[in-house]
Amino acid sequence: MIVLAAEGELDPLLPHTVEIIVGLIAFALLVWLLVRAGKPTLDKSYAAATEKISSGLKRAEQAEAEAEAEKKRAQERLDGVRAETARIRDDARADGQQIKVELRAEAEEEAARIRAQAEQQVVAQREAAQRSLRGEIGGLSAELAERILAAELADPARRAATVDGFLSELAGMGPAAQQGGVR
Repeated sequence: MIVLAAEGELDPLLPHTVEIIVGLIAFALLVWLLVRAGKPTLDKSYAAATEKISSGLKRAEQAEAEAEAEKKRAQERLDGVRAETARIRDDARADGQQIKVELRAEAEEEAARIRAQAEQQVVAQREAAQRSLRGEIGGLSAELAERILAAELADPARRAATVDGFLSELAGMGPAAQQGGVR
């Protein structure tokens, strides 16, 4: 429909019907040409982009799986190292305790050996001192007895007093003591 202006002319703002039909046919032809020629290219581009994205996702998932596997292997190695460290530490403690026990036993054996030697030396020195003292005391006793007896036996009055004193001691002890004393 053509709208006439107040004077009967066509409105310059509205296009002619033929122009609208030709424009629509040209637009449809252009769309058909673009769809026919451009769609396969767009489909290929879309498929390539989709493939690129999906392969990127697959690679990312694969890399993530590899990273997870590597993390797991690293954790297992770390656990193995920790277990080995703990075993070595426990072995070292056990060895330390064993060495400590062995050293203590050796020290106790050495102390016992030194103590035994000291006791033997003390016994030997005591016996030597006793022998020496017996010899000295015996010699001194004999010398003293000689002096006493010589002095008492040389003087007849003393000799008689000594004999009388001895006899009076025997008489004071009684008959049982005299029998035990004289045999």
